[in-house]
Amino acid sequence: MKPTVFIHTNDKQWLGAVVSEYSLKRNARHPDSFDVKAIHTDDHPFLAAKEGEVFLRDGFERKWTMDDLQSFTPLRFMPPELMGYEGRALVIDPDIFGVGDVGELLARDMQGKAIMCRPRSGFKGKSGCLASSVMLLDCAKLTHWRTAEQFDELFRFERDYMDWICLKLEDPESIGFFETVWNDFDRLADDTRLLHNTRRLTQPWKTGLPIDWTPAEKSYGIPLLGPVMRLRHKLFGAHGLLGKYIRHPDRNQERFFFSLVRECLDQGILSEEQLRQQMALNHLRHDAFELLDRTPKMAA
Repeated sequence: MKPTVFIHTNDKQWLGAVVSEYSLKRNARHPDSFDVKAIHTDDHPFLAAKEGEVFLRDGFERKWTMDDLQSFTPLRFMPPELMGYEGRALVIDPDIFGVGDVGELLARDMQGKAIMCRPRSGFKGKSGCLASSVMLLDCAKLTHWRTAEQFDELFRFERDYMDWICLKLEDPESIGFFETVWNDFDRLADDTRLLHNTRRLTQPWKTGLPIDWTPAEKSYGIPLLGPVMRLRHKLFGAHGLLGKYIRHPDRNQERFFFSLVRECLDQGILSEEQLRQQMALNHLRHDAFELLDRTPKMAA
């Protein structure tokens, strides 16, 4: 069984997932040595079955909605099941792109650990949250991951979403760490291996579009932030008063993404019609073709 990279996604981030898959194969020395597969919310109806129901996130009640930008996140725990609890898998978010050779990570000596990842930064990192957005997995050691069952526990208030996503429910001894360049948070440098456009507000393909993600409703060290955000949500809805996505401060990351899109077009992986459909759905910025016209080709 080949090692497999799983990209979990939904309709809102479908384009990112397609470009991500292309980037991983493009920049690998031995692209045939691993598989890449998408895990799409549409294929796992247990998520949609909970539409509108209340679950726990950071100790607060929130309604589950499939219309959120990140409704795919519970699927990051599915690879061991999909692999029959055998072999090695890497799971990544759809806003993560291969800069280096992901085959190097897939071949990493895990030193007996079930999971390898990196810590979160900022306040969440200080609270012990680990970044499950990129996880290298020894599937045979994760037979206790039963995603649909554990997703249901959120709605019985037996499991908190943030504890789950931050890997706080795992045995700490089963977790190892890789270098941050394998999940590089909005940093594109010579040593970056996997670029993660993790700051949702500045994702390069979303600039100017209405914000379609639901922010945290915990204060995270900022006085009154939590109560204000909960009141906003109650009065104006999940995305009310949030404004629009802004341009990424690093133009190189914008150019990197659209250079990949340009190659996908050239190779028939994406079509102009698909991009126009994504723009009509507000999943892709409306000046995308202008950007593509002035984006230089990347070196081979």
